[in-house]
Amino acid sequence: MERQKSMEKGLLKKSLSIREREPKFPNEDVFLETGLSRKSTREVTKNTQDNDGECRVTASVFLSTFVAVSGSFCSGCGAGFSSGAQSGITKDLSLSVAEYSMFGSILTFGGLIGAIFSGKVADVLGRKRMMLFCEAFCVTGWLVIALAKDALWLDCGRLLLGIGVGLFSYVIPVYIAEIAPKHVRGSFVFANQLMQNCGIALFFIIGNLVPWRLLAIVGFVPCVLHVFCLFFIPESPRWLAKKGRDEDCRSALQRLRGPDVDISCEANTIRDTLEMSEIDGGSRMAELFQRRYAYPLLIGVGLMFLQQLSGSSGVTYYASSLFQKGGFPSAIGTSVIATIMVPKAMLGTIIVDKLGRRTLLMTSCAAMGLSALLLSVSYGLQSFGILPYLTPIFTCIGVLGHIVTFAMGMGGLPWIIMAEIFPMNVKVSAGTLVTVTNWFFGWIVTYTFNFMLEWNASGMFFIFSMVSAFSIVFVYFLVPETKGRSLEEIQALLSKHVQ
Repeated sequence: MERQKSMEKGLLKKSLSIREREPKFPNEDVFLETGLSRKSTREVTKNTQDNDGECRVTASVFLSTFVAVSGSFCSGCGAGFSSGAQSGITKDLSLSVAEYSMFGSILTFGGLIGAIFSGKVADVLGRKRMMLFCEAFCVTGWLVIALAKDALWLDCGRLLLGIGVGLFSYVIPVYIAEIAPKHVRGSFVFANQLMQNCGIALFFIIGNLVPWRLLAIVGFVPCVLHVFCLFFIPESPRWLAKKGRDEDCRSALQRLRGPDVDISCEANTIRDTLEMSEIDGGSRMAELFQRRYAYPLLIGVGLMFLQQLSGSSGVTYYASSLFQKGGFPSAIGTSVIATIMVPKAMLGTIIVDKLGRRTLLMTSCAAMGLSALLLSVSYGLQSFGILPYLTPIFTCIGVLGHIVTFAMGMGGLPWIIMAEIFPMNVKVSAGTLVTVTNWFFGWIVTYTFNFMLEWNASGMFFIFSMVSAFSIVFVYFLVPETKGRSLEEIQALLSKHVQ
């Protein structure tokens, strides 16, 4: 509590010192030093008030966010590839169920490898250069898949693609959370999930129309375009400040907030928060397991654990198999999913900063649980030979409902919250642990999914529905609402809760 009070007092003194200097030192050097534009005192004061809380959304913020989430589009292409290409690959390369399960799940295993190093790489290279690093893996992976002649090369390409996707899953939400104004931060980070769904939807549609090798080339193209676009966006101001590059931090902030905006208050707040976090300790993994980080760590790890154990990755990766097992035409089913999931994700992007994280999370979990329960009933009826005409209908509704409602909330919101709740001094280690949790359990689910589907599909989806029900309880009692708060305000809120 004393640390928090001293921090607030320090921020107040910084703000007052800047305002006190305004009328006394109107020369250009001082204005440049404090980050103020050359305006009258009244104009500067008004501008400071107008931008209090980082309220301005500029074209630079929009462009930077769009370029960043283009990496999520590439990730979505990778996730959707295994469903659309399943029949073609198994036929051309004569793969068994076990071999194709390995191919499908090795993306998440690669994601696990990427996640292990994601935080450290982002800290060393910076957010922008790390995204370039990610695309090196994705581009290589797509080329290897397109040219593969056997299962080994196919798996190697998928593994490389997974490493890139795993690195992306950490750096994209973190980058957007660090550049976006607080009142739209949720929507902007949720655009990560929107673009991922656009990639999945694209591959669900064209996967029914083109051969799997050509589909891999289609996945290669947006990766190359993304590399080119990354040269036109600024680095994260918070990462620059963490590295002691104050001038670059102010320059990046000015570019993001607009040339006529006073960014001195925001820059000082970032610097002071970093100074306080440095007093709290370093970013080593051992530093993470302390009482003051227990609450945010429980939230981050818990949400990722529940996200994957809801069966989301398995349903997305093997949607075609689910439709076929339920007697519903897979081409029609995946096309319907592709048509609906993008508008639903767009709706989530719009309402996440209106309804808040908690409400949208619980709504998404409830709908996913009902969809999984419906699939359990559907396959249960099929196994007993009861009402066979209902199985295809229930299967279509269940798969559609599960994928769409996941995209609307539980798919993107844990990544938003992960990017918000950890202070800069432990963001590397905490973000790495949370991302590894997501990819590790994602790999377990995707690898075992086809085996469990053949063993007892009804029981598997009943378990998934119970996990979704528990997720509602977890969110209700443990997850705080972060809507409308700056990253620094969220740290103060969580610190108060621990104390």
